[in-house]
Amino acid sequence: MPGAFFPVSVRARYAETDQMGVVHHAVYPVWFEVARTALSHAVGVPYTDWERRGVLLMVGELTCRYRRPARYDDQVTVWVRVREIASRRVVFEYRVEGPDGTVLAEGETRHLAVDRTSGRPTVLPEELRASLGRTPG
Repeated sequence: MPGAFFPVSVRARYAETDQMGVVHHAVYPVWFEVARTALSHAVGVPYTDWERRGVLLMVGELTCRYRRPARYDDQVTVWVRVREIASRRVVFEYRVEGPDGTVLAEGETRHLAVDRTSGRPTVLPEELRASLGRTPG
């Protein structure tokens, strides 16, 4: 069952825009990662803890549907939640909203848990799976 969405505020930087001041499409996956990392901190297990335990979350698939442009200096909110947790997989869902609440983009990333040393798929330790099921605090 999906968890609640967690908000992360991001300001569109000049370097992320084109000459017209529109945020480039390649920036949204970066914002997704910013939100995912913030969510990991908010549930009490930062990515650095995952790595210390020998588990990496490899992005296997990324989708993004662009609805409206974000522009330079917009304060956007990237909403993130865990949509699915399985023994070796985690799916995150995203919604990017503009300053007025308009949906700018929606997306999803699918991650495979891999062993840091071997690079082979591995089972997510129960403690890490449980952390992703927590409500961010």
